[in-house]
Amino acid sequence: MQLPDIPHPAEALILSKVPPTTIERVRKVRLMAFDVDGVLTDGRLWFSEQGEAMKSFHVLDGHGLKLLAENGIQVALITARQGPIVARRAAELGIDHLHQGVRDKAAALNTLATSLGLTLAETGYMGDDIIDMPALQRAGFAATVPNAPPYMAQVAHWISKTPGGSGAARECCDLILAAQGKLAGLLSASSRLSTLTGEIQ
Repeated sequence: MQLPDIPHPAEALILSKVPPTTIERVRKVRLMAFDVDGVLTDGRLWFSEQGEAMKSFHVLDGHGLKLLAENGIQVALITARQGPIVARRAAELGIDHLHQGVRDKAAALNTLATSLGLTLAETGYMGDDIIDMPALQRAGFAATVPNAPPYMAQVAHWISKTPGGSGAARECCDLILAAQGKLAGLLSASSRLSTLTGEIQ
């Protein structure tokens, strides 16, 4: 007799307030693309006296992107701005699909999906502003952040609780892993490691 598919308690907690139709969309995701400014950062740009722009990234988001990649989900960054900071961050995280200076993000998402042999139904996109709307409308799973303009909620299937730049992307990554039943294995592996090595201070 086949046992029922019961999610891990942590997965169940993450999915408990997500509509079933959204969960079904998330289960299909094989490529997850993220905007940078306002999603992976808080949207603010810091300028030095030399005029160099600086951005702040959250370590939780970076770990979430790596977890997606390690679990078979392609990760992409698609941003309208261009500069060495994002390139360096992508390199640190091992992200190969970096697209900077992109105005037509929907076209970039479609081209990338096609190159990977995926349909748009198998893609997800997380963005926070008007320029992201066409990509959100094309992606199978559309996500945004609570500090985005209010009308962004009209095209999103899911809104993070955490603001952009403060772990919103990690929330999205955890949702994908939970919906696809991959988070439980990570938690179990973590528990085994803690048992072997003791608590990490």
